[in-house]
Amino acid sequence: MSYLAHLVVSAALLVLVANAIRGFEISGALAALIGAFVLGIANTVVWWPAFVLTLPLTLVTFGLFLLVLNAGVLKLVAWVVPGFRIRGFAPAFWGALLLTLLNLLLESLVGGTL
Repeated sequence: MSYLAHLVVSAALLVLVANAIRGFEISGALAALIGAFVLGIANTVVWWPAFVLTLPLTLVTFGLFLLVLNAGVLKLVAWVVPGFRIRGFAPAFWGALLLTLLNLLLESLVGGTL
């Protein structure tokens, strides 16, 4: 049940980011749910290996490269999910930053990992 709650919260955060960032577009609730699901898979399958491969660059940039990595994963998810579109790298970057901050805020409020 907690996975389903996490999926719904992630979808809601994607919709919130889409409303806040121009060029970050989600067509509806179903696209947001599918996007959240695919993002979870992409974070497991794509993000971790990419993180390991880019670790030296991440260390040199004091972790700031992680935002670029997160933006790339978001762009990949938007490319795969119908109804989810990110128009350019800047919306992906700012969307990744806002999504990260919102996740951190929610985790601090809930007191655990979402």
